[in-house]
Amino acid sequence: MNKSVSSVWFSLLLTLVLQNCRFIISSSSAYLVGLGSYDITGPAADVNMMGYANSDQIAAGVHFRLQARTFIVAEPGGNRVVFVNLDACMASQLVTIKVLERLKSRYGDLYGEQNVAISGIHTHSGPGGYLQYVVYIVTSLGFVPQSFDVIVDGIEQSIIQAHENLHPGTIFVNTGELLDAGINRSPSAYLNNPAEERSEYRYNVDTNMTLLKFVDDDWGPVGSFNWFATHGTSMGRTNSLISGDNKGAAARFMEDWAKQKSIAEQIDSTYPRRRISEHELRQLASSFEASGGSQSTKSFSIRNSFRQGNTSQPKFVSAFCQTNCGDVSPNVLGAFCIDTGLPCDFNQSTCNGKNELCYGRGPGYPDEFESTRIIGEKQFNKAVDLFSAATEEVKGKVDYRHTYIDMSSITLSNGGPEVVRTCPAAMGFAFAAGTTDGPGAFDFKQGDNKGNAFWKLVSSFLKTPGQEQVNCHKPKPILIDTGEMTQPYAWAPSILPIQIIRIGQIVILCVPGEFTTMAGRRLRDAVKTVLIKAGHGEFDDNVHVVIAGLTNSYSQYVTTFEEYQIQRYEGASTLYGPHTLSAYIQEFSELASALATGQNIPAGPQPPDLLNKQISLLPPVVIDSTPNGVNFGDVSTDVPQNSTFKHGKWFQPHSGLLAQGMIS
Repeated sequence: MNKSVSSVWFSLLLTLVLQNCRFIISSSSAYLVGLGSYDITGPAADVNMMGYANSDQIAAGVHFRLQARTFIVAEPGGNRVVFVNLDACMASQLVTIKVLERLKSRYGDLYGEQNVAISGIHTHSGPGGYLQYVVYIVTSLGFVPQSFDVIVDGIEQSIIQAHENLHPGTIFVNTGELLDAGINRSPSAYLNNPAEERSEYRYNVDTNMTLLKFVDDDWGPVGSFNWFATHGTSMGRTNSLISGDNKGAAARFMEDWAKQKSIAEQIDSTYPRRRISEHELRQLASSFEASGGSQSTKSFSIRNSFRQGNTSQPKFVSAFCQTNCGDVSPNVLGAFCIDTGLPCDFNQSTCNGKNELCYGRGPGYPDEFESTRIIGEKQFNKAVDLFSAATEEVKGKVDYRHTYIDMSSITLSNGGPEVVRTCPAAMGFAFAAGTTDGPGAFDFKQGDNKGNAFWKLVSSFLKTPGQEQVNCHKPKPILIDTGEMTQPYAWAPSILPIQIIRIGQIVILCVPGEFTTMAGRRLRDAVKTVLIKAGHGEFDDNVHVVIAGLTNSYSQYVTTFEEYQIQRYEGASTLYGPHTLSAYIQEFSELASALATGQNIPAGPQPPDLLNKQISLLPPVVIDSTPNGVNFGDVSTDVPQNSTFKHGKWFQPHSGLLAQGMIS
């Protein structure tokens, strides 16, 4: 065949390739990217909800279903990381253990505790009973297998989806400020932080959202994960409908938004085309089978350009993850007394000395469904803005470090000659006071650093703390000495996981608790300083350090030393004493140094697997029937006659909520 004829055939082949491919991206992408999503809704009736510790808050229906959402990022032939975001109150050590066992059985050593992170969004409207320590399952009447099993199954399935969707792709990062989606619910404690430190920040909550945009080389944008601090308490402590609260709603909004946009529109508006070289086109052309002849020699796998056996667009997955939300409430109108309508006491959040009368108000007050929608929509709108404008490409290594630490006995110098330590877990009197998002009962008050004789007598029936424990936790008066209570099994964790995940210039700090605003700032700043110093130029000021809260396990709150002195709810719920934050900073700094220098780090002591010790006291369903005169499946409330609705809209007559994808 002469040269001119060969050129004609090649030109025709290029024309066919370009006509059949909307866009072509280089197959030599730095990352493989996969996303997945699976249902974890759980039992929708008769099960206590996790979050408010209100024994009367029993599930009795579904507001919208809950999901486990996963991304996997891998270097071709190198390291990979898995991040799972749960529409659940928090991660569970027992859930993590069982998920890792399943992954070990399915994938061998590909996925393990080192490179898998499982985080919760902190909704307070999901079924409880899936954690392994006694104090977290008291109100659910012990362990609830139905809650536990569906979460483990859903996480595994979402990871399987993400693994099977792995494909060359690109990641972008963007950050921006979101106001009016959270306020500080313990401002008196925040004000106890040094004035010089507070002056470095404009607000007493973190207003920054960090978003990762995942772009598949074939399909274009396929998902996004973001981190922003606000509590999952738009739905109140008496709500009985399963709900992902504001973050779950935001995720649904964004996934519906992506579904409504055509893939071509997404590509044209948010992802620039790249010029394709003749060499790359020849490689692509060589992957096609010749009609009536033998297959051409392949210089690379066809999977690098087209999904084998998959001609449909992958499902868009969007997760709204939790970060240092410890003192951040979505009830942005403030806290008011329900008897007088006046603002609650500033220091103790009481009304005439009663904490039960002080409630935070969301932006849709008195409609908590509307508040959920508004706060979710604010996060959704900001995420769309960041997603659409994301241009900073994520580049660099995929890496991770993980270890277990015994938080009950960590020693540290605390910056001076004095050696201090953490303590076995204990909860203070102000823990029982609750917060303005969900007040407690009886005569407990936030800010109580003394306790009272009656409740000390009551708590002594459980366990009287020794003097060393009392001194260690000062000024916290101990209400429940959970760390030293072991019957019928451990009441609180002592062995906790800490983990760092790196994807290029993105560094995710996986923490097993709720850091307050200033505590999170201090941890991020400390880790960033270590990375820049130890990395010898590999990291610079552009490194994005984010905290993934409530990850892999759960151990309640982490305040600064100064906030701890005030003993608001968050300080009373800081389990391991006033130096808890300093211990985390010390241990994460060691992880960060090992990450930056390429050094290994010891695995640490292993946490217990308490599945075989769990006690379940929740009675089974004896009978499930309809009232007289109706049957299962009958219409409860019909839509108005002669009404019209657009595709993708849902009608909810009782709450007045008309939103995309809010009911399923």
